[in-house]
Amino acid sequence: MPTATPETLPILYRDDHLIAIHKPAGLLVHRSALDRHETRFALQILRDQIGHKVYPVHRLDKGTSGVQLFALDRDVARVLSQQFEHGQVAKRYLAIVRGWPPESGEIDHPLARMADEYAGIAASATAQPARTRYRRLATVELPYRVDRTPSSRYALVELHPLTGRWHQLRRHLKHIAHPIIGDATHGKGRHNRLFQELFGHPRLLLAATDMQLAHPVSGQALHLQAELAGDFAEVVGKLGWSAALCEMALLSP
Repeated sequence: MPTATPETLPILYRDDHLIAIHKPAGLLVHRSALDRHETRFALQILRDQIGHKVYPVHRLDKGTSGVQLFALDRDVARVLSQQFEHGQVAKRYLAIVRGWPPESGEIDHPLARMADEYAGIAASATAQPARTRYRRLATVELPYRVDRTPSSRYALVELHPLTGRWHQLRRHLKHIAHPIIGDATHGKGRHNRLFQELFGHPRLLLAATDMQLAHPVSGQALHLQAELAGDFAEVVGKLGWSAALCEMALLSP
């Protein structure tokens, strides 16, 4: 009986101290009390792939694709975790949202802490400061009635979280009434279903495309970048937005 080929993850960067992958949508970074039934985790797959223990220093939601960084030892993990905690890591995301938000702006809306049993973090009703900058990159109006109007508007936005609260981008976009398409928790089911019917991809349309930080050992500037995953890129192409992202080096020409 043939042996199954081990699953592998695309490696964006690797040296003696850290490794970055392109995490696909639908894959947990590590075990979570919210998805007890899941058996696949990026941490385990990557460890088996490279034959070395890895330490996650931040987390992407299960539905989000893009740059995920791991340390290769505990000391480096501690330094990297402090960089994230102190806001010293610049991150850029792309998302497709309902409606046409303003051309740019900043969302300053405190968020209550959500529980994370895996990390030993309890929920808190006390809201913590949370800020996200955004920029609208492209818009489209589709001839489908979803709400009260005969057509439906959507936008491609660039997001820069200035703090690192759990589900911050998803909760902030909901707060300004422009939820991310494909978000089953904070989004709009009717719009999510329209995109699934039109494009066949039920995923959350949120991707971590860029990360900039100081290398935890050398101190050199490090820029990690991931092109959009194929399913996300296909939706972008069908909406007529590919040219803008090619200029940003987020799509292959």
